[in-house]
Amino acid sequence: MPRNLTASLALLTALSIPALSLFGCDRSSTQSEPKPQTEAASQAPAEQEAKPDFAIDYQQFQLDNGLNVLFHIDRSDPVVAVSLTAHVGSAREKEGRTGFAHLFEHLLFLESENLGKGGLDAMSARIGGSGANGSTSRDVTNYYQTVPKDALEKMLWAEADKLGWFINTVTEPVLAKEKQVVKNEKRQGVDNRPYGHSQYVIDRNLYPEGHPYSWQVIGSLEDLDNATLDDVKTFFRRWYVPNNVTLVVAGDFDPEQAKALVQKYFGEIPAGEAIERAPKQPVTLKETKRRYYEDNFARQPQLTLAWPTVPRYSEDSYPLAVLTEYLSDGKRAPLYRVLVEDEQLTANVSMGAYESELAGQVQLEVQAFSGRDLDAVYAGIQKAFALFEKEGIAEQDLERIKAGQEVAFYNSLSSVLGKGFQLAQYDIYADDPGYVSEDIERLLAVTADDVKRVYQKYIDDKPFVAVSFVPKGEKALALADSTEAQVVEEQIVNGAEDAVDPTAQAEYQKTPSKIDRSVEPAYGAPAQTTVPDVWQSELSNGIEVYGIENSEVPTVNFSLVIDGGQLQESIDKTGVANLTAMLMERGTKNRTPEELETAIQKLGANINVSAAQDAFRFDVTTLARNFDEVFALVQEMLLEPRWDEKELVLAKKSVTSQIKRAEAEPGAIASKTFARLLHGDDSIRGYSGLGTEDSVAAITMDDLKAYYAQYLSPSVARVHVVGDISQQDFLAAAESLAKQWPAKSVKVPDPKSEPAKPGIYFVDVPDSKQSILRIGRLAMPAVSDDYYPAVFTNYILGGGGFASRLMQELREGKGYTYGIGSSVSGDNTGGRFAIGSGVRANVTAESVQLIHDILADYPDTYTEADLENSRSYLVRANTRAFETAGAKLGLLENMSKYDWPADYVREREATAKAMTIPEVQKIAEEYMQLDSMIWLVVGDRATQLERLKKLGLGEVNLVE
Repeated sequence: MPRNLTASLALLTALSIPALSLFGCDRSSTQSEPKPQTEAASQAPAEQEAKPDFAIDYQQFQLDNGLNVLFHIDRSDPVVAVSLTAHVGSAREKEGRTGFAHLFEHLLFLESENLGKGGLDAMSARIGGSGANGSTSRDVTNYYQTVPKDALEKMLWAEADKLGWFINTVTEPVLAKEKQVVKNEKRQGVDNRPYGHSQYVIDRNLYPEGHPYSWQVIGSLEDLDNATLDDVKTFFRRWYVPNNVTLVVAGDFDPEQAKALVQKYFGEIPAGEAIERAPKQPVTLKETKRRYYEDNFARQPQLTLAWPTVPRYSEDSYPLAVLTEYLSDGKRAPLYRVLVEDEQLTANVSMGAYESELAGQVQLEVQAFSGRDLDAVYAGIQKAFALFEKEGIAEQDLERIKAGQEVAFYNSLSSVLGKGFQLAQYDIYADDPGYVSEDIERLLAVTADDVKRVYQKYIDDKPFVAVSFVPKGEKALALADSTEAQVVEEQIVNGAEDAVDPTAQAEYQKTPSKIDRSVEPAYGAPAQTTVPDVWQSELSNGIEVYGIENSEVPTVNFSLVIDGGQLQESIDKTGVANLTAMLMERGTKNRTPEELETAIQKLGANINVSAAQDAFRFDVTTLARNFDEVFALVQEMLLEPRWDEKELVLAKKSVTSQIKRAEAEPGAIASKTFARLLHGDDSIRGYSGLGTEDSVAAITMDDLKAYYAQYLSPSVARVHVVGDISQQDFLAAAESLAKQWPAKSVKVPDPKSEPAKPGIYFVDVPDSKQSILRIGRLAMPAVSDDYYPAVFTNYILGGGGFASRLMQELREGKGYTYGIGSSVSGDNTGGRFAIGSGVRANVTAESVQLIHDILADYPDTYTEADLENSRSYLVRANTRAFETAGAKLGLLENMSKYDWPADYVREREATAKAMTIPEVQKIAEEYMQLDSMIWLVVGDRATQLERLKKLGLGEVNLVE
């Protein structure tokens, strides 16, 4: 469960904080049911009409204690987003005491004086919230959640406790347990994955000793171990004060009423010491530094180059965003042309800006194919830079890139949470909540001369940091003249951490208040779920069409779903569907791959072709005014693929590279092995959609053409559309496709699964810092009468995020894991129940035993309170069910796939309200019984295998 800031909350340009700068708890509660498709980011056309004046309406005021408050009204959905942004990140820490800001991001969710232990998560579940969540960067820490609008007062009451009624609840046992959780997060996100330590090496060498960006946001294990209770409380009292915090409320609410509530709950919290803005601290490298590291989990060499640049929202940050995208992204990019197409050293090049409040950097990353020397990669980079110096950036490329960044910018502000969050970021980083207007103007004002200027100023012949990460034993592949990087590797020691008592209650003196904060506020006026109006039709070739008109933003999202996907493959040719999808994105009969890519980008569109296990699909996002032209391109891609032999070679290399990398990732190993154990060697469901190295090598262009000709037919296709387009206009465009795409009979196979016998299975990943657990069994399809009752039953077990028993006991109680959850998932013909987690290596056996006990006890310990909490969440959460275009598209796809009515959420609400404890027990005893489970452990055999055997839970089978 990686903790990072969701894409909807950050600008999708180099102006945003990239994911690599963030650590947070992804505390979102996801329900186990067919998932809506993710919204694709759209791009703008090169030829803009009159540029609109863009602004986010807001109100701003300040309490006497210095709390900065921002309101944004949006009545499109019955929801409200509440966020607290503290202007404190890792940059406010000191060497030797790093990781405190991120530690507090965790601590602030655990307990407060008035909500009690686990009270925020329990309340979030009851009120139907999105889940209390947070993130930490170098500069800020965020806490946020979207809830039904009638829960606004509850959220303000709860968030005020973070600042005024929290710190006394942090005791030595609480701190000790949460240190273990944070260390688990570091193991999962850094220590136990390929190239996980690379950012640590880069920043340590890019910034001088003592610079606040020279250490990582998550801190070091040693610093976390050494942190005392006094250290932690002193840090909190300095930085988590009203005069260093911005509160944002965005959504459907009464601003006058909300202002009074903010005063009521936050007004009496005392201000802290005055806090001055930290001065800018840009850096300059005197010489290039080259470092290498032999990575236990890497199977391919990776080279990362980093140059110091400018802080966020600096004048040069805008042309740098254009420069990095032009150099690396797409067929016309110099780095792609040289490294991917000409020299075929890699499948992908990424380059982007990592800009923060005090300084910034640009990074270029290339993961080379197995065995390729990174000196050759570096030479290719220099060749690409020389190409740019010679050619510059053409005006059409400049406009194309700016257009894409512009619409990505708008899309990042599409939800109430995104807009509210961005208001706070502008206020903190630019000292102006209304900076959005200037932000987009500065982006659009970038010229070709600006792009050339920043290249010469920051990159051309400038010192940089070069970091080579190579597989163990392959030091020779590292960049020449590199010295070994110093990386601290944790040793696996059984019993190294002290056990914690999850039942221990903190003892502390209550903080006085002028009001009674011990009672949770009542709901406001009821928030009513509104199911969108859905229209349905059928094209002349038999394709069913489902649509929702929505003019909130001038965009259109649509998907063409063709049933089959990987299910149409043979086991000896796995990967055919995926490669077919890749080739259909790479040119048409009359357009080269570059020409097709440019045509799509100029229209501000995104067209993604992909193959899932049970479907082949086109996913499209476009500005409404360009819909007809974009649909024509989709039609061309579908009916007239180019079948470019050169592109097949590149695509096969790219897929093989992905397969190779997955060989060493414990999470990927677990997913692959678990699927095979669940379905067996003879079912295609047990194989990766990427294929294997052997199967991909054997696939030919004839295989792709045969797949295309046999299985892509309107007879098994469905179309869904959401956005600013009428039913009539969409059908007129779609009918032109129908006339040229005749239907033919296609049967989608239903391969039978033969699961392995229940028991414990172990895969050895030497020196793994965590053990990956996958536990489960086959279950009912999504169309079964038991399906939604099973989703309901699973909510308290592991589907309810931080409110679930698995999370409360393994993470909040024991500190064994960063995250654990269980899910019920299915399609038309089958499904599964599964539990997934990564636990620290030295409590592998203890974790397996605890999960075993929780499952064994679940039916008999399910209470009336559990029943009511599940009902409350699963009914009230529907107010958030259709906020975004992606969610609306998901509604349509569920209707078309499962033949559900448009208001199927009403049926689910009725099911939830009618559930009883005996019905929950019946579902749990039928689908979650211990003797039917496959238990998979992926970890370090040398230290954990014998401990698992001693549990006495059955034979432990080694899997190669």
